[in-house]
Amino acid sequence: MGQRIVFAIVLACVVSACDKKPAGQTVAVVNNEEITAADLNAELSNANLPAGEASKEARASALERLIDRRLLAQQAKSDGLDKTPEFLNQQRRANEDLLINMLISRQANTQQLPSAAEIANFEATHPGMFAKREIWTLDQINYALPKDAAVTAKITAAKSLDEIAQILTAAGIQYTKQSKKFDSAMLPPNYYAQISGLAPGEPFIAPGTDKAVASVITAREASPLSPDQQRQLALSQMKREKVNQIVGQRIKELKAKAKVDYQPGYGPPAKK
Repeated sequence: MGQRIVFAIVLACVVSACDKKPAGQTVAVVNNEEITAADLNAELSNANLPAGEASKEARASALERLIDRRLLAQQAKSDGLDKTPEFLNQQRRANEDLLINMLISRQANTQQLPSAAEIANFEATHPGMFAKREIWTLDQINYALPKDAAVTAKITAAKSLDEIAQILTAAGIQYTKQSKKFDSAMLPPNYYAQISGLAPGEPFIAPGTDKAVASVITAREASPLSPDQQRQLALSQMKREKVNQIVGQRIKELKAKAKVDYQPGYGPPAKK
C-alpha cells in the first residue's frame, strides 16, 4: 500500500511539472514553455518606449509579441530546423556575438573618464569631426575594379571625374553616377587631411573588394557642433577607441597563448 502512495505522489508531481501554470515570475505559459517577467521587461526595453509609458496596453502588446514569437519558434523546432547545420552555425555565431558584446561592454564600463585636457587634445587632432566639421556634397561614379593594372593606373592619375568616366568607357567598364551628402566627421583624421586638401574638382577613390567609388566634392557646408555636443561626441569616440585598443591587445595576448592548427591552404598569409 505504501508503495502505491509513493507512486501516486510521484505521478502527481510529474503531471504537475508537465502542466505549468502562470504564477509568480511566470507571466504566461505557451504550450508548457514559460514566459517570465524578465522576458517581458526585455521585450519592453527593446521597444524603446519613452520613460513611464510602459502602460498596461503596452505590456499586453509586448506579451502577445513574445507569445507569437514563441509559437513560431516552437513550430520551427517541430519542423526540425533547430537540428540543421544552418541553424547550428548561426546559433554559435549569435552566442559568440553576445559574449563578445558583453565583454566589450564590461571593458567600456570600467574605463575612467578622460580629463578635460585629453578631450581638448582629441578635438584638436580630429578637426573634421569638430572645429572644421562639414557636410560635403559629392558627385560619384561607381564602377567595377579594372582587371588591367594599366587602366587602374590611369584612373589613379585622373584629375577629374569626367576623365575617369572617359577612361572607364574606353576600357569597356560600365559605371553609374550618383550624388550624395557626406559628413566629414565620418573620416579618420589622416583621410580628412588628404581629402579636404584636394584641389577643387580633383577626385578621390575609395576601393572595395570588387568595386570602387570615385568622388568629387562639389559643395561644402559648415556644420559645427555645440560645445556640449562636441564633448559628448569626443567622450563617445575616445571610449570606442580605447575599448578597441584594449580588445585588440587582448586578442594579441590570447593568440600568443592559443594553439591554432590550420588545414593546409587555410592559414594566414605569410608576413612580408
